[in-house]
Amino acid sequence: MVLQDLGRRINSAVSDLTRSPNLDEKAFDGMIKEICKALLDADVNVKLVQSLRISIKRTVNFKDIPPAVNKKRLIQKAVFDELVKLVDPHAEPFKPKKGKPNVIMFVGLQGAGKTTTCTKLARHYQTRGFKSCLVCADTFRAGAFDQLKQNATKAKIPYFGSLTSTDPAQVAAEGVAKFKKERFEIIIVDTSGRHRQEKDLFDEMTQIQSAIKPDQTIMVLDATIGQQAEAQSKAFKETADYGAIIITKTDGHASGGGAISAVAATHTPIAFMGTGEHMLDLERFSPQPFVSKLLGMGDVAGLVEHVQALKLDQKDTMKHLAEGVFTVRDLRDQLQNIMKMGPLSKMAGMIPGLGQMMGGMDDEEGSMKMKRMIYICDSMTNKELDSDGKMFVDQPTRMTRVALGSGTSVREVEELLSQRQVMGQMAKRVGGMSKNMNKAQGAMGGNNKKQQMAAMQQRMQSMGQKGAPGGEAGMAEMMKMLGGMGGGGGGMPDLSKMMSSLGGLGGMGGMGGGPAGRGGRR
Repeated sequence: MVLQDLGRRINSAVSDLTRSPNLDEKAFDGMIKEICKALLDADVNVKLVQSLRISIKRTVNFKDIPPAVNKKRLIQKAVFDELVKLVDPHAEPFKPKKGKPNVIMFVGLQGAGKTTTCTKLARHYQTRGFKSCLVCADTFRAGAFDQLKQNATKAKIPYFGSLTSTDPAQVAAEGVAKFKKERFEIIIVDTSGRHRQEKDLFDEMTQIQSAIKPDQTIMVLDATIGQQAEAQSKAFKETADYGAIIITKTDGHASGGGAISAVAATHTPIAFMGTGEHMLDLERFSPQPFVSKLLGMGDVAGLVEHVQALKLDQKDTMKHLAEGVFTVRDLRDQLQNIMKMGPLSKMAGMIPGLGQMMGGMDDEEGSMKMKRMIYICDSMTNKELDSDGKMFVDQPTRMTRVALGSGTSVREVEELLSQRQVMGQMAKRVGGMSKNMNKAQGAMGGNNKKQQMAAMQQRMQSMGQKGAPGGEAGMAEMMKMLGGMGGGGGGMPDLSKMMSSLGGLGGMGGMGGGPAGRGGRR
């Protein structure tokens, strides 16, 4: 993945130094040299790397450090802070306002992924309550309107374009006027890809801007174009004066440092990062969480936002949990919710420490094992799904039938039922605590409800589930579970620990969710 190798090398350099028994200036210089080499290999501009080197050395001056100061912590903080400065332009990206039209124009090079990103952004705002739409002002590329139409239809977003008009400024103006009249709040205008040496196309870009007067112009930058990113972004900045950057194709394997150089050169904030081809693969960018994720420290707030955006259906499971019940059907629903969260590698970058612990785990293999568990559930009758699984123990032939129907083994069916049993026991404890809380509320006449809820959540969080997001012990437990998914031995993942770990993020509703949920709001 773009920047993943960079993050691993920087993190390795810092870790090697902080673990060194002789933490002296020579070892410190060696760490800086390794970090600079990693940044240069990732196509970060030479001047930026040199500036970073000087800043870190100035912050950590061994001669001036008092003996009582923890040198390891000081070095870690210096590297973190300087990397944040590298990607932080100290400028806020545009924030659309509800109840009024917000016109957003996209510009960028050919093949940067503008059309797909337009749809992703429209959907992003749509899921947050904005009335979004798309306008295709790309009359140059054959099939541009068809592509936007296909993407918009799939995402259920209204669109406008023309198969006959060749004037992009006219098409853009007509589309914006139409959607303004219909009271749309997010109007995204897609334009042709263009290169800084194509003067006519650059003139066309300014004509479209004059015609629609956008509230925000966004440059879409391909993370894989390397050193060219800085020159191209400067040329677009001088002509279109864009106010934000969206970096695409960060799920590839090329170096992505050129995009970082572009941000520093134009002092323009990165608004989002495209992390894949799916409509949900668009992450809001923030400098500190980005560097934290880069260095393997995770991005729990980003994970919270991602899960909340999925709007997972938890009504039945929440009702059952309150009653202290957890059926096989509930287990299947939770499996399907985990599958919706995306590949394990994406989650791993957001959960502290999980990326390094995963190693080279195969997403495809892990996903297949999850699917096999769902196949087992789908081969059961409604009576079996709504049960606690004990009927399988009483009548073992049911396991044989389900295994044959799902194309799995009896052992896998047994393992799935074991998962349900563990989670059922957890549900009983949650249900018991919920009933006790209701009794307490009744005795107190409903007073101090907020305080009681806070106390309840804290107790849940400590109740056998150290895996609440951010806890190191919980991450270790989660990795034990994930290990079975990557080992190829046919073992089932430990869903009880996964649900416990993801509880506050929406995986199990109210389990330890108070602090995590609040931390994810922006």
